[in-house]
Amino acid sequence: MKKTILSVLTAATLLSAMTLPAHATHRSNERQDARNTRQDARTEGRDKKQECFKDNDKSNSRCRQDKRENRRDGRRDAFDKKW
Repeated sequence: MKKTILSVLTAATLLSAMTLPAHATHRSNERQDARNTRQDARTEGRDKKQECFKDNDKSNSRCRQDKRENRRDGRRDAFDKKW
């Protein structure tokens, strides 16, 4: 009886230990995807602001606001990917 209980407990422990790294890897991939999304949004925001200055069709404050909106959207997208 004791051997059976011990073997069941050992098997349960081993199974749970085997699934933890897979879950951690999945979460890591989600975090990496979210990080890449945020970084892409930053780059796009910089590019849009530079284009805005080059085109000179908007005021400086409007160009900054466009950059902020772009980055805010990127953070929101990253949050959606992560969670």
